[in-house]
Amino acid sequence: MDALITAAAKALAAGDPFGALNRVALRDDAPALALRGIAMAQLGDFDRAKMLLRRAARGFSPKEAVARARCVVAEAEVAFASRDLGWPQKALKTARVTLQMHGDPVNAAHAGYLEVRRLLLIGRLDEAERQLAAINLAQLPPALRATHALIVAGIAMRRLQTARARAALAEAKHAAHEARIPPLIAEVESAMRLLNAPAARLIERGEERPLLLDEVEALLASKALVVDACRSAVRHAGATVLLARRPVLFALARALGEAWPGDVPRGVLLARAFGAKFTDESHRARLRVEIGRLRAAIKALASIKATEHGFALLPRRVRDVVVLARPVEDEHAAVLALLADGESWSSSALALALGASARTVQRALEALAGDGKVQSFGRGRARRWMTPPPPGFTTTLLLPAPLPGD
Repeated sequence: MDALITAAAKALAAGDPFGALNRVALRDDAPALALRGIAMAQLGDFDRAKMLLRRAARGFSPKEAVARARCVVAEAEVAFASRDLGWPQKALKTARVTLQMHGDPVNAAHAGYLEVRRLLLIGRLDEAERQLAAINLAQLPPALRATHALIVAGIAMRRLQTARARAALAEAKHAAHEARIPPLIAEVESAMRLLNAPAARLIERGEERPLLLDEVEALLASKALVVDACRSAVRHAGATVLLARRPVLFALARALGEAWPGDVPRGVLLARAFGAKFTDESHRARLRVEIGRLRAAIKALASIKATEHGFALLPRRVRDVVVLARPVEDEHAAVLALLADGESWSSSALALALGASARTVQRALEALAGDGKVQSFGRGRARRWMTPPPPGFTTTLLLPAPLPGD
């Protein structure tokens, strides 16, 4: 490896893409193409980065297995940065094994972290934790130690383990400053701001206030009966009744929780659960049926009594009933939550992360674009969607991941 290639590689490792390009911009040999591709990725030109990396991989001979594997890892990183979650994971795993077998543990670990970050992004936390535990931190450079800590913090935030998340972010901050890479330092600072921003709203006795993530954790561990509108569930003392697949029942539960300790008139319940503007006996009969189903579903946690005007919630063995609501109430809040990272997403990647159909996500994007909340660029398969991150709240409780008890 010549001096210019070595210098360009060091510049990229330090987060200086212009310094790297100054050394290899006019060269077309395989190592220079690979470094140019990484530099373009750092500058945000992902399409050109992919093209250069593929040219570099083709330029290396079959005997240069390590160089080819590094190109695969670099291209996978570009795909992740551009939120192309359909990247072939088998190729990345093969590259990771190749690097490990040929004595390149640092790049092998980097490939492993890319796999774990993808799993975290789509909410597969258990699998992400298993793969993260298999990565050996010994002798890894500060940049990868910071990445490791950021992933630990991300998993902890999704699981509402705020103390663990804060400890991991402190480690990430120390490692990022040791690495002296400005984008990595900025990523850590962004995660710390996220942890210290309002994560949800508490609705109690007709009043509401914002909650931080650690306050949400404390609330779910308290003795209160929580009607959780973030995950469509009713929770108390570790017991959880999931109503995500029974939206009518949850709409009734939320209305009763918001009105507690008072009752909710039947007309209000009909409007909340069925969207009924005009009611007749058939609507009232259906309401009685659904209230009966809700009674049966939450009988271990609370009962429901009929009053002169409607129905009221009667919790068992608790004094407080609260509603935990999302920080923003929007029909397409989950899509906005993913777009809030400021990156450009394809509709197929959003569908994969949300576990929804591509058509459902496309309809949501079109509706949001019509309201001016998102914008797109590119055409066909190259089309990407993005929005500036909404200020003032975190999106942890909107993302696809289970809360305790799910």
